[in-house]
Amino acid sequence: MSVPPCIALIAHDQKKDDMAEFARQHQAALSRFRLVATGTTGGRVQEACPGLQVTRLKSGPLGGDQQIGAMIATGEVNMLIFFIDPLSAMPHDVDVKALTRLATLYDIPMALNRATAAKFIDFQ
Repeated sequence: MSVPPCIALIAHDQKKDDMAEFARQHQAALSRFRLVATGTTGGRVQEACPGLQVTRLKSGPLGGDQQIGAMIATGEVNMLIFFIDPLSAMPHDVDVKALTRLATLYDIPMALNRATAAKFIDFQ
């Protein structure tokens, strides 16, 4: 029996509602994947979609971004959906850059908005 691919979910504060709505709209497609998420984002997705199993890590600024980065580096995460807020300053910008750098380095698909994320999960 093969293990389903893993998607990491992260959303900046102003994009958490957007991530919850995305999960609601694409719940059937997301159920085909293993899901990991930073703490608050994962909680919001679970509230919106109680049927989805989401492994929640630490909050992004408290180490969740690094946990997901490590999972990318070890091949545990196959896709990153990271809803960024381009209009807000990010106090942990260095962590965000490190995470996107790892996704690029390890050549995993990375969606930074809903349109791209929907295309990725529909192709899987």
